[in-house]
Amino acid sequence: MQTDGSLPSLDLAGHVATITLRRPEVANRLGPDDLAELQRHVEAVNASDVRVLRLRSTGKYFCSGFDIGRLAAGQRGAGFETLVNALEDCRAVTIAEIHGGVYGGGTDLALACDFRLGTAAVDMFMPAARLGLHFYQRGMERYISRLGLNHAKRLFLTAERIDADEMLRCGFLTELLPAERLRERAQQLGDTVAGLAPLAVQGMKRHLNEISHGRLDAAALAADIGAASGSQDIREGALAWQEKRQPRFTGT
Repeated sequence: MQTDGSLPSLDLAGHVATITLRRPEVANRLGPDDLAELQRHVEAVNASDVRVLRLRSTGKYFCSGFDIGRLAAGQRGAGFETLVNALEDCRAVTIAEIHGGVYGGGTDLALACDFRLGTAAVDMFMPAARLGLHFYQRGMERYISRLGLNHAKRLFLTAERIDADEMLRCGFLTELLPAERLRERAQQLGDTVAGLAPLAVQGMKRHLNEISHGRLDAAALAADIGAASGSQDIREGALAWQEKRQPRFTGT
């Protein structure tokens, strides 16, 4: 039985937030309560001035996706796609700290993040075909947009396991790091992004994702370009550049 102490946690530190999966005894698999809690955390981040959201886990594994036992009992994990889509659409820039195995829906959870940092201990596979499960639309779209059609077909249609080196080559990992540098690099990357102009960063993230899915809203893009062009941040950026100092962006 799951207790509140094992639900994913959310920690806020200035403009950077961290969600931690805390079910190491079951490879951080996710049940309905976890999905609901993660959804609440993403909504809390969207309602705040957080600019970067890091996703990490405890124990040996990063995430093994939806609880297969619940699938066997007839529960389809309807909230899983909703949660992963919300993570991809999160206003903040997202960083997955992948320290161990990532399986099933956990792979899509990672692909929904903007950056995926991993170590040599990482491996992955997508067992949907072994389970008789047909994956959902945006999950397949993420695989194709991040990895390309050939890699997506191999992973979905063979259920083969691949290691960290191959995950880097196919684009699943953004960076491959020594284990002792994973947390440091995630902090460094988060601080870098958090120090940039949020209107520009958040707008470009949203439209890059839309372009990758083939559904760019040109009017919305033009509106965001106009908002950034008329912002206080663009004036601060130009002034800081001239004065050779770090800019102090406010998102206005």
